[in-house]
Amino acid sequence: MRTVTGMTTNPTRAGRREWTALGVLMLPLLLVSMDVSVLYFAIPQISADLEPTGTQQLWIFDIYGFVLAGLLMTMGALGDRIGRRRLLLIGAAAFGTASLLAAYAHSAETLIAARALLGIGGATLMPSTMALVRTMFTDPVQRAKAIGLWSGVMTAGVALGSVMSGVLVEHFWWGSVFLVNLPAMALLLLLGPLLLPESRNPAPGRFDLLGIPLSMAAVLPVVYGLKELPSEGWNVRYVVSITVGLLFAALFVHRQRTVASPMISPALFRGHGFTPAVVLNTVSAFGMMGSAYFTTQYLQSVLGKSALEAALWSLLPSVLIGAAAPVAAQLVQRGAERAYVVTGGFVTAAAGYGLLALAGTDSLWLVLAGCGVLAAGIVVVMSLVTDLALVSAPVEKAGSASSLLETGTEFGGAMGMAALGSIGTAVYRHEIPASAPAPAQETLGGALAVAAELPGRAGDALATAAREAFTSGMQGAAIAGAVVLAAAAGLAAKGLRGIRVRKAADTENAGQADRVSPSGV
Repeated sequence: MRTVTGMTTNPTRAGRREWTALGVLMLPLLLVSMDVSVLYFAIPQISADLEPTGTQQLWIFDIYGFVLAGLLMTMGALGDRIGRRRLLLIGAAAFGTASLLAAYAHSAETLIAARALLGIGGATLMPSTMALVRTMFTDPVQRAKAIGLWSGVMTAGVALGSVMSGVLVEHFWWGSVFLVNLPAMALLLLLGPLLLPESRNPAPGRFDLLGIPLSMAAVLPVVYGLKELPSEGWNVRYVVSITVGLLFAALFVHRQRTVASPMISPALFRGHGFTPAVVLNTVSAFGMMGSAYFTTQYLQSVLGKSALEAALWSLLPSVLIGAAAPVAAQLVQRGAERAYVVTGGFVTAAAGYGLLALAGTDSLWLVLAGCGVLAAGIVVVMSLVTDLALVSAPVEKAGSASSLLETGTEFGGAMGMAALGSIGTAVYRHEIPASAPAPAQETLGGALAVAAELPGRAGDALATAAREAFTSGMQGAAIAGAVVLAAAAGLAAKGLRGIRVRKAADTENAGQADRVSPSGV
C-alpha cells in the first residue's frame, strides 16, 4: 500500500478562525467562477450601448477565460515565492479595480482590457485560495471537508453567474454585473490580513522568467483551438493552433526538467497520487463542461425556455452538488478506500450521461435529473482528487500544485466541449434533412432562424426536424461522454488503489519547509 503523508509536523484541528477564513476565501472563488458566465444576459445591453464589432464581442466573452488559463501556472508559482496571502490580496485589489473599470467602460476596447485585467486577477485568486486551504487545514478530515466545499462552490459559481446576470440586467444597467464584485473584494482585503495565515516557500530559488511566456504559449493556443472547434468544426486554423500549443508545451516541459529553478518542479509528479489525481481531475472537467454545451441549448432552443428561465431551471441540479462532496468525504473518513469512492463518482457521472442519452425533445425533468446526477458524481471526484493532489505535493509547492489542477480543469473543460460538441454537431448534420437550407444544416439556432421566416407548416416542420436532430446529437454525445467516464472509473480503480493519506507527521525538515503564521512572519 502506498501512503501519502501530510506535510506538517503536528497536524492540528482547525478552529473557528480557520473556518471563518474559509468563508472569506469562498467569496473570491465564487466570483471568479461566476465571471465565466456573468455576461450571458448582459451582452445584448452591452452590444446596444458600446456597439462592438462581431470580433470585439467575441473577445469580450473570451479574453477573461484565456488570460485566466494562461497565467494560472505563473501565478501559482509566484504565490509560492512571495506568499500566497500576499498574492491573494494583490489579486483581490486588481480584481476589484478591473471590475470597476469594466462596469463603467465607455468603449468595447476598454471593456476588453478590463476583462483581461479580471483574468489576471482571477489567475492570482484561484490557486491562492486552494493553496491557503491546504495550509490552514492540516487535519486530513477537516481538509477533506474544506476542499469539498471549495469544489462545490467553484462548480456552482458558473450556474449562479448566469442567473445573477439575468436578475441584475432586468433591474439595473449592464455594469451592475461587475459591481457586485466590489463588496466581496473589499471584505477580503479587510479580513484577509486578520484571518488568513501567510505561507510561502522559504527557499524558492530564482524565478523562471522564460517559463512565463513558454507556459502561456503552451496553454493559450490549445485552449483557443479547443473552444472554437465545437462551433466552427475542424478548421485548419484551429488544428494549427492546437499543434503550435502542443509544441510549446513540449518546450516548456523540457525547460522545467532542465532548468536549475523550474516554475513547475518535476518533483511534484514523483509524489504518490499526484499525477493520477491531476489526470482524473482533468477528465472530470471534461465530463462536466462537455454536458454544459448541450444542456443549455436544449433548455432554450429545444424546450423553448427563455434565457432566464433556462438559467433558473439549471440551478436545480445544484441541490445534488451540495450533498455530494460531504458524503464522499464521510465515506473516506469511515474507511472506504479513496480509489473506490472516486471510481463510484465516475460511475455515477457516467449514469448521468446515460440519463441524458434517453432524453427526447420534451424531457425537461429527465435532463435535469441527468445533469444533477452527472454533477454530483463529478464533484465527488473533484473533491477527493484535489485533496489527494494537494497532500501529495510538498506544502512549499502548494501554489504550483493548485495551479496545475486548475490548468488541468481548463484543458479538460475545453476538450470536453470540443470532443462532445463535435460528436453532437456531426450527428445533427447527419440527421437534419438534406433538403434543409444551408444555415439549418449547420446549427439548431440557424435552423430555428430559417424556420421562423418560412410560412406555416413548412417552418414548423423544419423546426421540429432540427430539434429532433439536435436531441439525437445530444444523445450521441452523451453516450460518448458515458464511455469516457466509465473508462476513467477503471483508471481510477487501478491508478489510485492502495494510495492512502495518513495522519502521521512527516519529517521535521518537511514540516519546516513552509512557514505558516497568522501574522505572516
